Amino acid sequence: MVSSDFDTIVAPATAPGRGGVGIVRVSGKNVQLIAQTILGFLPKPRLATYATFYGFDKQALDIGLALYFPAPHSFTGDDVIEFHGHGGPVVIDMLVNEIIRLGARLAKPGEFSQRAFLNDKIDLTQAEAIADLIDSASQQAARCALRSLQGVFAKQINMLVDALIRLRMYVEAAIDFPEEEIDFLSTNNVTTDLQSIIEKFDDILKETQQGVLLREGINIVIVGKPNAGKSSLLNQLSGRDSAIVTDIPGTTRDVLREYIQIDGIPLHVIDTAGLRESADIIEQEGIRRACSELEKADVVLLIVDEQSAQDKTSKRLRDELLAEHPQLVATLSSKVKLMLIRNKIDLSTKQAKYDNDENMPIVYLSAKTGDGVEHLRTQLKALVGENPHVNEGSFIARRRHLDAIERARELVVNGSQQLATHKAGELLAEDLRQAQYALNEITGEFSSDDLLGEIFSSFCIGK
Repeated sequence: MVSSDFDTIVAPATAPGRGGVGIVRVSGKNVQLIAQTILGFLPKPRLATYATFYGFDKQALDIGLALYFPAPHSFTGDDVIEFHGHGGPVVIDMLVNEIIRLGARLAKPGEFSQRAFLNDKIDLTQAEAIADLIDSASQQAARCALRSLQGVFAKQINMLVDALIRLRMYVEAAIDFPEEEIDFLSTNNVTTDLQSIIEKFDDILKETQQGVLLREGINIVIVGKPNAGKSSLLNQLSGRDSAIVTDIPGTTRDVLREYIQIDGIPLHVIDTAGLRESADIIEQEGIRRACSELEKADVVLLIVDEQSAQDKTSKRLRDELLAEHPQLVATLSSKVKLMLIRNKIDLSTKQAKYDNDENMPIVYLSAKTGDGVEHLRTQLKALVGENPHVNEGSFIARRRHLDAIERARELVVNGSQQLATHKAGELLAEDLRQAQYALNEITGEFSSDDLLGEIFSSFCIGK
């Protein structure tokens, strides 16, 4: 689609409410006509021009700056003009209504960014990064979103795509021209290239997982036996009495959710029913729901009562809990991070601390008094990169990016296995093609209209 195909859209580009400055953005084929009608002239390109904004009856609406960006050298790739006036809601509405009267329509959420994508001004990862930068909940998330906007993420994806294309060309040439006697199956070239590509997938997967956590936060599920202190820990993390706490085992029978932030990092904390054998139908359903939540967890806090630990090692406590409740093992993802919480140190001789000497994060704390909870907060922050050792090349990412990369990697691994086991070059070529298609979904080179609609509908109006 080219710029001339687009109608004219308008929207406030600043947040609703009162402010010193309010910006109204217009993009489309009627921008020049609108500018000449409201200003009385067409401003020079990319030069802030002080002017009066007039309505249809030649009455002044506002006074401010006008900025004109002719196509294709604008954010959207269309003609764009911005009116920088005063930030009162009534003033902005008057200006927007006048522009609509002149033939524009109110923009849909994200429509300016969508036009920039459709006009090849940005790729899909950069378009999403605009929304992520605006919605950033921490400084690290903002920095990573900016790197995505600068093209860091897209560059890595494109490097993977190029590697897949080069290998496809070699494999398919060998298949299509057997008379050339290129027996690629008898050489190590393809196998070596495949292994190199899989290693690149592994590297980018780690960064993408980190980027997803920075954007969306982490899902934390608290599990343990009844009266281990799960609800008390949820209350400590949320800073309020979200869950009922009693000495009666099995008080929590449903899933309790709290959305909290630690230094701007979003955390979704879920308290679950205590794990035990029960004849109570309601409690059984609560335990089933607890196991269901584990399937979506990023971090599982295994909480134990330090009084009943009897000086057992943390590894033994963890293994015993998992052995007693095999449903935990069945629902835990291989990617989930387990952290052992040794609770109720206020009733023991243990001190609040963080430990990792058994290759497992362990926090000693008291959910009742709050002693040691800060150690837990620190470790949860570290899981999403809020520490001085985070990779400065990181970028922001979304679940759909992670899903596409995982699918592409799985296809490459499958093709590699087909080649090694069955010498099936045709199957390898098809898997490489499908992997390339999956990666192209990320940058938007191949994207359905439904996907684009879902992505841009989550944007701000005027962006």
